[in-house]
Amino acid sequence: MAVLSATQIVGGVGVAVGLALSSVVVDDLSGSTVISGFAGTATVLGAALLALPTAKASSRGGRRAGLSLAYVAALAGCALSVVAISLRTWPLLLAGLVLVGGGSAGSLAARYAATDLSPRDRSARHLSLVVWASTFGSVAGPNLARPADQIGMRLGMAEKAGPFAFAALAFALALVIILCLLRPDPLKLAVGRDESPGRTRTIRTAWHTLRTNPMARRALVMIAVSHTAMVSVMSMTPVKLHHDGSNLDVIGLVISLHIAGMYVMSPVVGWLADKAGKVPVLVLGMALLLGAAALAGTAGHRVWQVTAALVLLGLGWSCGLVAGSALVTESVPIERRPAVQGLSDLLMNVCGATGTIVAGAIVGLLGYGMLGLVVGIMVALAGLWLAALWRGAHLASE
Repeated sequence: MAVLSATQIVGGVGVAVGLALSSVVVDDLSGSTVISGFAGTATVLGAALLALPTAKASSRGGRRAGLSLAYVAALAGCALSVVAISLRTWPLLLAGLVLVGGGSAGSLAARYAATDLSPRDRSARHLSLVVWASTFGSVAGPNLARPADQIGMRLGMAEKAGPFAFAALAFALALVIILCLLRPDPLKLAVGRDESPGRTRTIRTAWHTLRTNPMARRALVMIAVSHTAMVSVMSMTPVKLHHDGSNLDVIGLVISLHIAGMYVMSPVVGWLADKAGKVPVLVLGMALLLGAAALAGTAGHRVWQVTAALVLLGLGWSCGLVAGSALVTESVPIERRPAVQGLSDLLMNVCGATGTIVAGAIVGLLGYGMLGLVVGIMVALAGLWLAALWRGAHLASE
């Protein structure tokens, strides 16, 4: 748990720097608000594309192998992003951001690694503690973007390339921590494996498990909805603030507070999920996301209201991720978990990537307020569906 938490702190810096600046840099290079939305899409798509390779590597070689693969990809993506900014080519930058998504894939996989040795009644709490550790790096990351940019320019880098070079160093340190300190491997220990590769579970196994497990399916849907809502609004907020005249310091502060909402309360969310149940916490998450969409959609040029919306957005995402991930984990046998968890992260990030594409088009054509309305409708429908299923299950049991 300590090693995984340390990795989350360090890797969170790299992920957060990319979140804070990527859409702004793409907007500057391309001159298009619509294209700027593809920055978030590229990162989320990268996390999706790397989810299954990370899960497969974990199935074969343990969590250490899977996490190492994710952070190597993120490191390479940061290096490519520095080159792209220097050449002022936004398509190459988007390609680099796809690989940077490996940082998110590693962070998501680490939360599942925390549950490998957890008792059933503490899985959400253990998972939430590793998620909570991301707070330190993720909140600090956006605020380090400006100093890193200044240092980078002093070293001869192009403007806004320095933060991505700094993120590369963060991912390199996360990789070293995983390779050197994550011993023994928690997944191998949990299933009684030795250091030799185990049997690889295929994507077909994951689909079969979900088809025969309705509770895992519901949890996966709620994770996907939570992530889609969060990424869609969050990815376009820096662009909105930038167009409203806010500088990098203000944008960094807003994103930092949003990330604090995502992670600071996660131990409380985990405790509540273990005590009150995962499904009630998922319903609570939908309610928080609905409130966030309403605030964002009616914010206008009020920075304080945008900030409040982003904090609520982070809290709702935390409920969806922690409770949903714990429910997925405890619903399937441990030998099938890496495959199912990888599929969960794949679908979650594909939905998130689709959301950012749509969000960029909505904001570019109809405005930020319309984005809040669309996200609010999606979240409300998902919350009502889950609440109806939950109520029906309780009535059937009585």
